[in-house]
Amino acid sequence: MSRSLSKFLQIAVPLGLGIFLIWYIYQSFTPQQLTETKKHFTDANYGFVLLSIALSVLSHISRSYRWSFMLEPLGYRTKIANNFMAVSVAYLMNIFIPKSGEFSRGIILDKYEGVPFQKGFGTIISERIVDLIFLLLFTALALFIKFDVLYQYIVGSIPSSLLYILIFGIVLGAISIPLYVKFSKSNVNKKLKNFVIGLKEGIFSILKMQRKAAFLFHSFLIWGLYLLSFYTALHALPETANISIGTIIIAFVVGSFTFAFTNSGFGTYPAAIAGILAIFGVAKTVGVAVGWIVWISNISAIIFFGVLSLVLLPIYNRKGLQL
Repeated sequence: MSRSLSKFLQIAVPLGLGIFLIWYIYQSFTPQQLTETKKHFTDANYGFVLLSIALSVLSHISRSYRWSFMLEPLGYRTKIANNFMAVSVAYLMNIFIPKSGEFSRGIILDKYEGVPFQKGFGTIISERIVDLIFLLLFTALALFIKFDVLYQYIVGSIPSSLLYILIFGIVLGAISIPLYVKFSKSNVNKKLKNFVIGLKEGIFSILKMQRKAAFLFHSFLIWGLYLLSFYTALHALPETANISIGTIIIAFVVGSFTFAFTNSGFGTYPAAIAGILAIFGVAKTVGVAVGWIVWISNISAIIFFGVLSLVLLPIYNRKGLQL
Protein backbone atom coordinates (compact mmCIF):
# COMPACT_ATOMS: atom_id res chain seq x y z
CA MET A 1 0.00 0.00 0.00
CA SER A 2 1.41 3.41 -1.02
CA ARG A 3 2.06 6.05 1.63
CA SER A 4 -0.40 8.51 0.08
CA LEU A 5 -3.15 5.88 0.01
CA SER A 6 -2.43 4.96 3.63
CA LYS A 7 -2.74 8.62 4.69
CA PHE A 8 -5.95 8.97 2.70
CA LEU A 9 -7.46 5.93 4.41
CA GLN A 10 -6.39 7.19 7.85
CA ILE A 11 -8.51 10.29 7.22
CA ALA A 12 -11.33 8.86 5.10
CA VAL A 13 -12.18 5.73 7.12
CA PRO A 14 -12.76 7.49 10.49
CA LEU A 15 -14.65 10.29 8.72
CA GLY A 16 -16.79 7.74 6.86
CA LEU A 17 -17.56 5.92 10.10
CA GLY A 18 -18.70 9.16 11.71
CA ILE A 19 -20.95 10.04 8.77
CA PHE A 20 -22.43 6.54 8.77
CA LEU A 21 -23.26 6.71 12.49
CA ILE A 22 -24.93 10.09 12.05
CA TRP A 23 -27.05 8.74 9.18
CA TYR A 24 -27.84 5.53 11.04
CA ILE A 25 -29.12 7.33 14.16
CA TYR A 26 -31.27 9.87 12.38
CA GLN A 27 -32.75 7.49 9.83
CA SER A 28 -33.92 5.32 12.76
CA PHE A 29 -35.80 8.24 14.33
CA THR A 30 -39.50 8.74 13.76
CA PRO A 31 -40.69 12.23 12.71
CA GLN A 32 -41.82 12.76 16.33
CA GLN A 33 -38.37 11.83 17.67
CA LEU A 34 -36.70 14.23 15.23
CA THR A 35 -39.01 17.00 16.44
CA GLU A 36 -38.19 16.16 20.07
CA THR A 37 -34.46 16.22 19.35
CA LYS A 38 -34.71 19.66 17.71
CA LYS A 39 -36.72 20.92 20.69
CA HIS A 40 -33.99 19.78 23.08
CA PHE A 41 -31.52 21.93 21.14
CA THR A 42 -33.74 25.02 21.26
CA ASP A 43 -34.67 24.56 24.94
CA ALA A 44 -31.11 23.91 26.15
CA ASN A 45 -29.58 26.27 28.71
CA TYR A 46 -26.50 27.47 26.87
CA GLY A 47 -25.21 29.30 29.93
CA PHE A 48 -24.12 25.90 31.28
CA VAL A 49 -22.57 25.13 27.89
CA LEU A 50 -20.45 28.30 28.03
CA LEU A 51 -19.36 27.43 31.58
CA SER A 52 -18.46 23.94 30.36
CA ILE A 53 -16.31 25.44 27.61
CA ALA A 54 -14.56 27.72 30.13
CA LEU A 55 -13.70 24.72 32.31
CA SER A 56 -12.37 22.87 29.26
CA VAL A 57 -10.13 25.84 28.35
CA LEU A 58 -8.84 25.90 31.93
CA SER A 59 -7.82 22.25 31.51
CA HIS A 60 -5.82 23.24 28.42
CA ILE A 61 -4.06 25.97 30.41
CA SER A 62 -3.26 23.45 33.14
CA ARG A 63 -1.92 21.09 30.47
CA SER A 64 0.35 23.89 29.25
CA TYR A 65 1.79 24.31 32.75
CA ARG A 66 2.22 20.56 33.19
CA TRP A 67 4.12 20.36 29.91
CA SER A 68 6.66 22.90 31.18
CA PHE A 69 7.51 20.60 34.11
CA MET A 70 8.48 17.89 31.62
CA LEU A 71 10.63 20.23 29.53
CA GLU A 72 12.59 21.76 32.42
CA PRO A 73 14.73 18.62 33.11
CA LEU A 74 15.76 18.77 29.46
CA GLY A 75 17.12 22.31 29.99
CA TYR A 76 14.27 24.30 28.42
CA ARG A 77 12.11 26.93 30.12
CA THR A 78 9.36 27.60 27.63
CA LYS A 79 6.76 30.38 27.72
CA ILE A 80 3.37 29.18 28.94
CA ALA A 81 1.68 31.18 26.18
CA ASN A 82 3.60 29.22 23.52
CA ASN A 83 2.77 25.96 25.29
CA PHE A 84 -0.93 26.86 25.34
CA MET A 85 -0.99 27.89 21.68
CA ALA A 86 0.87 24.71 20.69
CA VAL A 87 -1.71 22.63 22.60
CA SER A 88 -4.57 24.58 20.97
CA VAL A 89 -3.17 24.01 17.49
CA ALA A 90 -2.69 20.32 18.29
CA TYR A 91 -6.37 19.90 19.17
CA LEU A 92 -7.29 21.77 15.99
CA MET A 93 -5.12 19.51 13.82
CA ASN A 94 -6.61 16.36 15.34
CA ILE A 95 -10.07 17.39 14.10
CA PHE A 96 -8.92 17.14 10.49
CA ILE A 97 -6.07 14.62 10.61
CA PRO A 98 -6.26 12.11 13.49
CA LYS A 99 -3.09 11.82 15.63
CA SER A 100 -1.40 14.73 13.82
CA GLY A 101 -1.70 17.07 16.80
CA GLU A 102 1.21 15.52 18.68
CA PHE A 103 3.52 16.20 15.72
CA SER A 104 2.29 19.79 15.36
CA ARG A 105 3.00 20.47 19.05
CA GLY A 106 6.57 19.28 18.64
CA ILE A 107 7.04 21.33 15.47
CA ILE A 108 5.68 24.53 17.08
CA LEU A 109 7.89 24.13 20.14
CA ASP A 110 10.90 23.53 17.90
CA LYS A 111 10.16 26.64 15.84
CA TYR A 112 9.29 29.13 18.57
CA GLU A 113 11.12 27.83 21.66
CA GLY A 114 14.13 26.08 20.12
CA VAL A 115 13.28 22.70 21.66
CA PRO A 116 14.49 19.97 19.26
CA PHE A 117 11.53 18.10 17.80
CA GLN A 118 12.71 14.69 19.06
CA LYS A 119 12.95 15.91 22.65
CA GLY A 120 9.68 17.82 22.58
CA PHE A 121 7.87 14.90 20.97
CA GLY A 122 9.25 12.57 23.62
CA THR A 123 7.67 14.66 26.38
CA ILE A 124 4.35 14.63 24.49
CA ILE A 125 4.42 10.82 24.32
CA SER A 126 5.17 10.66 28.05
CA GLU A 127 2.27 13.02 28.69
CA ARG A 128 -0.05 10.77 26.68
CA ILE A 129 1.00 7.81 28.82
CA VAL A 130 -0.13 9.69 31.93
CA ASP A 131 -3.43 10.58 30.25
CA LEU A 132 -3.96 6.93 29.33
CA ILE A 133 -3.35 5.89 32.94
CA PHE A 134 -5.93 8.41 34.18
CA LEU A 135 -8.45 7.27 31.58
CA LEU A 136 -7.96 3.65 32.65
CA LEU A 137 -8.43 4.67 36.31
CA PHE A 138 -11.70 6.38 35.42
CA THR A 139 -12.72 3.29 33.45
CA ALA A 140 -12.04 1.02 36.42
CA LEU A 141 -13.98 3.39 38.69
CA ALA A 142 -16.94 3.47 36.30
CA LEU A 143 -17.02 -0.32 36.04
CA PHE A 144 -16.82 -0.65 39.82
CA ILE A 145 -19.69 1.78 40.44
CA LYS A 146 -22.04 0.50 37.73
CA PHE A 147 -20.87 -3.09 37.29
CA ASP A 148 -24.24 -4.66 38.16
CA VAL A 149 -26.19 -2.56 35.65
CA LEU A 150 -23.63 -3.08 32.88
CA TYR A 151 -23.43 -6.79 33.59
CA GLN A 152 -27.18 -7.20 33.36
CA TYR A 153 -27.25 -5.17 30.15
CA ILE A 154 -24.49 -7.23 28.52
CA VAL A 155 -26.02 -10.54 29.58
CA GLY A 156 -29.44 -9.43 28.38
CA SER A 157 -28.24 -7.96 25.08
CA ILE A 158 -25.53 -10.37 23.91
CA PRO A 159 -26.35 -14.07 23.27
CA SER A 160 -24.49 -16.37 25.64
CA SER A 161 -22.80 -18.18 22.73
CA LEU A 162 -21.36 -14.89 21.44
CA LEU A 163 -20.33 -13.92 24.96
CA TYR A 164 -18.37 -17.18 25.32
CA ILE A 165 -16.67 -16.52 21.97
CA LEU A 166 -15.67 -13.03 23.13
CA ILE A 167 -14.25 -14.37 26.40
CA PHE A 168 -12.36 -17.07 24.51
CA GLY A 169 -10.99 -14.44 22.11
CA ILE A 170 -9.79 -12.27 25.00
CA VAL A 171 -8.06 -15.21 26.70
CA LEU A 172 -6.50 -16.32 23.40
CA GLY A 173 -5.24 -12.78 22.75
CA ALA A 174 -3.80 -12.52 26.27
CA ILE A 175 -1.78 -15.69 25.60
CA SER A 176 -0.81 -15.22 21.96
CA ILE A 177 0.18 -11.52 21.96
CA PRO A 178 3.03 -11.92 24.52
CA LEU A 179 4.27 -14.98 22.58
CA TYR A 180 4.14 -13.02 19.33
CA VAL A 181 6.06 -10.11 20.86
CA LYS A 182 8.72 -12.46 22.25
CA PHE A 183 9.35 -14.67 19.21
CA SER A 184 8.21 -12.85 16.06
CA LYS A 185 10.81 -11.04 13.93
CA SER A 186 8.34 -9.19 11.70
CA ASN A 187 8.47 -5.42 11.09
CA VAL A 188 5.16 -5.01 12.91
CA ASN A 189 6.63 -6.65 16.00
CA LYS A 190 9.73 -4.44 15.81
CA LYS A 191 7.52 -1.35 15.78
CA LEU A 192 5.51 -2.75 18.69
CA LYS A 193 8.68 -3.39 20.71
CA ASN A 194 9.93 0.13 19.97
CA PHE A 195 6.58 1.50 21.11
CA VAL A 196 6.77 -0.48 24.38
CA ILE A 197 10.36 0.71 24.93
CA GLY A 198 9.18 4.28 24.33
CA LEU A 199 6.43 3.84 26.90
CA LYS A 200 8.92 2.56 29.47
CA GLU A 201 11.30 5.45 28.82
CA GLY A 202 8.43 7.91 29.07
CA ILE A 203 7.30 6.50 32.41
CA PHE A 204 10.84 6.55 33.84
CA SER A 205 11.36 10.13 32.63
CA ILE A 206 8.29 11.12 34.67
CA LEU A 207 9.65 9.30 37.73
CA LYS A 208 12.94 11.22 37.43
CA MET A 209 11.18 14.58 37.21
CA GLN A 210 12.12 17.13 39.90
CA ARG A 211 8.68 18.75 40.22
CA LYS A 212 6.67 15.55 40.61
CA ALA A 213 4.15 17.04 43.05
CA ALA A 214 3.28 19.90 40.70
CA PHE A 215 3.09 17.50 37.78
CA LEU A 216 0.69 15.18 39.64
CA PHE A 217 -1.39 18.12 40.84
CA HIS A 218 -1.91 19.37 37.30
CA SER A 219 -2.60 15.84 36.07
CA PHE A 220 -5.42 15.48 38.60
CA LEU A 221 -6.57 19.04 37.83
CA ILE A 222 -6.71 18.39 34.07
CA TRP A 223 -8.85 15.28 34.41
CA GLY A 224 -10.95 16.80 37.18
CA LEU A 225 -11.72 19.75 34.89
CA TYR A 226 -12.55 17.35 32.04
CA LEU A 227 -15.09 15.57 34.22
CA LEU A 228 -16.44 18.81 35.69
CA SER A 229 -16.81 20.27 32.19
CA PHE A 230 -18.84 17.23 31.08
CA TYR A 231 -20.92 17.32 34.28
CA THR A 232 -21.67 21.03 33.76
CA ALA A 233 -22.68 20.52 30.12
CA LEU A 234 -25.20 17.85 31.18
CA HIS A 235 -27.08 20.58 33.09
CA ALA A 236 -27.95 22.19 29.75
CA LEU A 237 -30.93 19.82 29.58
CA PRO A 238 -33.21 19.19 32.57
CA GLU A 239 -33.45 15.49 31.64
CA THR A 240 -29.71 14.99 32.23
CA ALA A 241 -29.16 17.52 35.03
CA ASN A 242 -29.81 15.10 37.88
CA ILE A 243 -28.39 11.77 36.72
CA SER A 244 -26.20 9.89 39.20
CA ILE A 245 -22.46 10.42 39.51
CA GLY A 246 -21.85 6.81 38.48
CA THR A 247 -23.75 7.33 35.23
CA ILE A 248 -21.89 10.59 34.62
CA ILE A 249 -18.49 8.93 35.07
CA ILE A 250 -19.27 6.00 32.79
CA ALA A 251 -20.73 8.29 30.11
CA PHE A 252 -17.63 10.46 30.40
CA VAL A 253 -15.35 7.43 29.98
CA VAL A 254 -17.27 6.03 27.02
CA GLY A 255 -17.28 9.45 25.35
CA SER A 256 -13.52 9.82 25.90
CA PHE A 257 -12.79 6.54 24.11
CA THR A 258 -14.71 7.67 20.99
CA PHE A 259 -12.02 10.22 20.18
CA ALA A 260 -9.77 7.32 19.16
CA PHE A 261 -12.19 6.05 16.50
CA THR A 262 -13.07 9.12 14.41
CA ASN A 263 -11.86 12.67 13.91
CA SER A 264 -12.13 14.01 17.48
CA GLY A 265 -15.21 11.86 18.07
CA PHE A 266 -17.13 13.06 15.00
CA GLY A 267 -20.35 11.05 14.88
CA THR A 268 -19.15 8.48 17.40
CA TYR A 269 -19.32 10.78 20.44
CA PRO A 270 -23.06 11.64 20.25
CA ALA A 271 -23.87 8.02 19.35
CA ALA A 272 -21.87 6.68 22.31
CA ILE A 273 -23.33 9.19 24.79
CA ALA A 274 -26.88 8.41 23.60
CA GLY A 275 -26.22 4.66 23.79
CA ILE A 276 -24.76 4.64 27.30
CA LEU A 277 -27.38 7.04 28.72
CA ALA A 278 -30.14 4.88 27.21
CA ILE A 279 -28.92 1.97 29.36
CA PHE A 280 -29.61 4.10 32.43
CA GLY A 281 -33.09 5.16 31.34
CA VAL A 282 -32.43 8.41 29.48
CA ALA A 283 -34.46 8.80 26.27
CA LYS A 284 -32.49 8.34 23.05
CA THR A 285 -33.54 11.76 21.75
CA VAL A 286 -32.19 13.38 24.92
CA GLY A 287 -28.93 11.43 24.72
CA VAL A 288 -28.35 12.34 21.08
CA ALA A 289 -29.11 16.01 21.75
CA VAL A 290 -26.85 16.34 24.79
CA GLY A 291 -24.12 14.38 23.00
CA TRP A 292 -24.17 16.80 20.09
CA ILE A 293 -24.36 19.84 22.39
CA VAL A 294 -21.27 18.72 24.32
CA TRP A 295 -19.37 17.76 21.15
CA ILE A 296 -20.23 20.83 19.06
CA SER A 297 -19.48 23.26 21.90
CA ASN A 298 -16.07 21.72 22.57
CA ILE A 299 -15.14 21.47 18.88
CA SER A 300 -16.22 25.08 18.33
CA ALA A 301 -13.94 26.19 21.18
CA ILE A 302 -11.09 24.10 19.80
CA ILE A 303 -11.47 25.63 16.34
CA PHE A 304 -11.66 29.16 17.79
CA PHE A 305 -8.59 28.86 20.00
CA GLY A 306 -6.69 26.78 17.43
CA VAL A 307 -7.14 29.29 14.61
CA LEU A 308 -6.47 32.19 16.99
CA SER A 309 -3.24 30.50 18.10
CA LEU A 310 -2.09 30.01 14.51
CA VAL A 311 -2.58 33.73 13.95
CA LEU A 312 -1.00 34.87 17.22
CA LEU A 313 2.02 32.55 17.37
CA PRO A 314 4.19 34.49 14.87
CA ILE A 315 2.96 37.85 16.21
CA TYR A 316 3.58 36.98 19.86
CA ASN A 317 7.05 35.60 19.21
CA ARG A 318 8.07 38.38 16.80
CA LYS A 319 7.38 41.03 19.42
CA GLY A 320 9.18 39.01 22.09
CA LEU A 321 6.36 39.35 24.57
CA GLN A 322 6.66 37.60 27.92
CA LEU A 323 4.04 35.65 29.88
